[in-house]
Amino acid sequence: MRNLLNFLIKYNYWFLFLLLEVTSFVLLFRFNHYQQSVFFTSANGAAGKVYEWSGAVTSYFHLKSVNEDLLDRNMLLEQRVAQLEKYLLDQGADSIKLNSLDHMAAGDYRIFKANVIKNSLMMADNYITLDAGEEAGIRPDMGVVDANGVVGIVYKTSAHYSLVLPLLNSKSSISCKIVGSDYFGYLKWEGGDSRFAYLKDLPRHAEFNLGDTVVTSGYSAVFPAGVMVGTVDDMQDSHDGLSYLLKIKLATDFGKVSNVRVIARSGQEEQKKLEDI
Repeated sequence: MRNLLNFLIKYNYWFLFLLLEVTSFVLLFRFNHYQQSVFFTSANGAAGKVYEWSGAVTSYFHLKSVNEDLLDRNMLLEQRVAQLEKYLLDQGADSIKLNSLDHMAAGDYRIFKANVIKNSLMMADNYITLDAGEEAGIRPDMGVVDANGVVGIVYKTSAHYSLVLPLLNSKSSISCKIVGSDYFGYLKWEGGDSRFAYLKDLPRHAEFNLGDTVVTSGYSAVFPAGVMVGTVDDMQDSHDGLSYLLKIKLATDFGKVSNVRVIARSGQEEQKKLEDI
C-alpha cells in the first residue's frame, strides 16, 4: 500500500495531466458540434472498416451454406420453368393454372442433400460415392443433380452411403429432349472426354439448332421433366441413317462435383414396378 502511495505521489503530475486531457476532450466534443461531427464521422469510418473486414471473413466461411442454398433455388427454378412451359403449351396462359405450380412442384418429389466423397473420371465405368444413404431416405434409382444439371442415378445404397451411376458410365442411359420439342432420345457416354456425351435415336424429322438446350424428358420414373443436361455441340447421322446422333456438351462439370441433391419422385416405386416386365 505504501509503495502504491509513493508511486502516485511520484507521478502525480502525469496523472493530473491525463485527467485534464480527458476532461478537455469531453468538454470539447460534448459542447462543440463541429468537433463532435468530425469525431463521429471518423469513428464511424473506422468502425465501418472493421465491420467490412469482419463481414468478408464471415462470408468466406459461409460460402458452403450459400452454395447449397443456390443449388436448392436453382433446382426449384428449373422445375418451375419446366412446369410453366408444359402448362403454357397444354393449357395456355391460364393464371389459375400457373398459380398452382408451387403446390404441384412440392408434391411431385422430395429432395435429399448429399456430398460427393469419391469420384472418378478416367474409367469406362465411373462411379460417385455420396455421404448419405438409406437412413437419410435415399434409395436406388433416384436421380442425382447438382447446381448445373444432371449428375446420374443412384445405383446402390447402404445405411450411410450411396453409389451413383453418373452420366460418365457406359451403363448410363438418360431420356432427354431438346427444349421446345417433344422428340426425345437417350443420352449415352462413349468414353473419352468427360465434357461430352451423345444423344441417340432422335428422329430425322426433329428440328433443332446447334446451341439448343437439352433437358430431361420426364419419360421415366427417375427425373422430372426439364432438368438441365447440356447443349447441342455438333450433329451427325446415326450409323443406320434413320436418326440423328447429337454431340452434347454436358452442363455438369464432373471434375468439380461436390454438393448434390437426390430426387425422389412421388409414385416412383409404383411406376418402376409396373414397368419392370
